[in-house]
Amino acid sequence: QVQLIESGGGLVQPGTSLRLSCAALGSTFAGYTLAWFRQAPGKEREFVGGVTWKTGSTHYADSVKGRFSVSKDRVASALNLQMTSLQPEDTAVYYCAAGWPIASTRAIARAYYFWGQGTQVTVSS
Repeated sequence: QVQLIESGGGLVQPGTSLRLSCAALGSTFAGYTLAWFRQAPGKEREFVGGVTWKTGSTHYADSVKGRFSVSKDRVASALNLQMTSLQPEDTAVYYCAAGWPIASTRAIARAYYFWGQGTQVTVSS
């Protein structure tokens, strides 16, 4: 079992950047597929991007492709989400998740077993 702790959220202006981090407590990320999801008020939780820890293979939602980047820090056993060109529609609570989804389910929230508590990202002028 892995405990996930997100950090780095905040209030930023449109067009700026922000980096979120997800740390593993009591374990490492080895063997997991990791992902970032987000949930805006009144909306379902949606996939943002993810990485297979062993291979480093990344995958992204079309809505963030080219703006967001997922990376892993093996030394710190942390997962990062670098977000650029942020827009008000990116406002949401961002969650880190870990599990063993197959390729066809890696963008589905219920395919992940472990979740962080979430960190709020607000993009507003």
